[in-house]
Amino acid sequence: MLTREENERLIRAAKGTPGGELLRRYWQPVALEEELPPGAPPRPVRVMGEDLVLFRDGSGRVGLMGLHCSHRKADLSYGRVEKDGLRCVYHGWLYGVDGRCLQQPGEPAGSSLKDEIRHLAYPCREVPGLILAYLGPGEPPALPPFPFYSAPRDHVWTKKFYHECNYLQGNEGNIDPQHLSFLHRVETGSSAGRADLLEADVAPTIVVTETAWGLRIDTVRETGPDERYVRTGNFIMPNLASFVGGPLVPPNVEPPEANTGFSINWHVPIDDGTHWKFAIAYRSTGPVDAALQERMTCQGLDAGYRMARNRRNRYLQDRDEMARDTYAGLGRNFYDHDHWVVESQGDVVDRTTEILGTTDRAIVLMRRQLLRAMEEVKAGRDPHFVRRAPGDYGLDDFFTGSSIEHPAPTRQPQPAPAK
Repeated sequence: MLTREENERLIRAAKGTPGGELLRRYWQPVALEEELPPGAPPRPVRVMGEDLVLFRDGSGRVGLMGLHCSHRKADLSYGRVEKDGLRCVYHGWLYGVDGRCLQQPGEPAGSSLKDEIRHLAYPCREVPGLILAYLGPGEPPALPPFPFYSAPRDHVWTKKFYHECNYLQGNEGNIDPQHLSFLHRVETGSSAGRADLLEADVAPTIVVTETAWGLRIDTVRETGPDERYVRTGNFIMPNLASFVGGPLVPPNVEPPEANTGFSINWHVPIDDGTHWKFAIAYRSTGPVDAALQERMTCQGLDAGYRMARNRRNRYLQDRDEMARDTYAGLGRNFYDHDHWVVESQGDVVDRTTEILGTTDRAIVLMRRQLLRAMEEVKAGRDPHFVRRAPGDYGLDDFFTGSSIEHPAPTRQPQPAPAK
């Protein structure tokens, strides 16, 4: 159970708050690659309480800047995209992706006013499927060498999902492996793993280890005589997690080639009560079946990345379906299940009243890591899992996967031979 002060520190994402300052020390996704193709218009985006404009200039460079022009505060998302930047259509001021003002047509020749302008701008990087930005102070850190950052484009699938709740409760759901034994049950199997293995042991042993990137979470289920099912996932500082499940591959692909990937959920605050879940599916040995992934996980997702099942229609829960087919009556899409559960906790969870159990160990340790990292930022140090060189990230033993193990049976004491 957290104190009210600790809960406040964890949930707030605005600039100047302990949580907001921590999140800004890391590269964060601000859009999908598909949202900003060459020639696309500028897009207004809201990230951690900041109103910004995302654009690609005529040279292909991505910029993320303050939404309102430094001059008279017109909305730059209505601006003209030009070769060198984004031009405000009110008075013609032209901004480069670094926030420098390149032209002020209304000023007299020789004026140096434009050279004094430093419009709010954040550095951006593109990785397969995502546009990342660094919203913190000073020079951005190195990008962590995650394998999905350097993979061929067709080995990575990405999508995002709007959530009407705080980002932290979204991420807490990722590191709660015990819920897989219940919430996602369906009659004909489970894409989170073999349903029989998940349901065979509903009280798994959960071993949590602190790592260079955050936490490794090993979940061990005893599934039969001398057999156990082991799943390894990770909490990655400060707001994402990797887990077994996906990517979906064509039906002609057989193990072990089919089992060479994992999924990521990355929860980025829009403000304190809403967030985007950026979903990533990565496969190391071949392409992800993107069309199949879309059919299985994006049912009813609209053009604004809002899900068809939501609070206003009670997530279309079907009690007849619950009786015959699915445990929760929420369809067969696990993204819908997770969407319901984290939103049903409220816009912001009051963690001062929760009662935690044995299987919540990863959640407890994650919160401690985040609170410690906030203190590191306050002291002027780089927080946990921020590095200045890619080789310093310590990801050599990063692993996400599952296996069925057959440990040697415990030898029972034998009676002494009769004399």
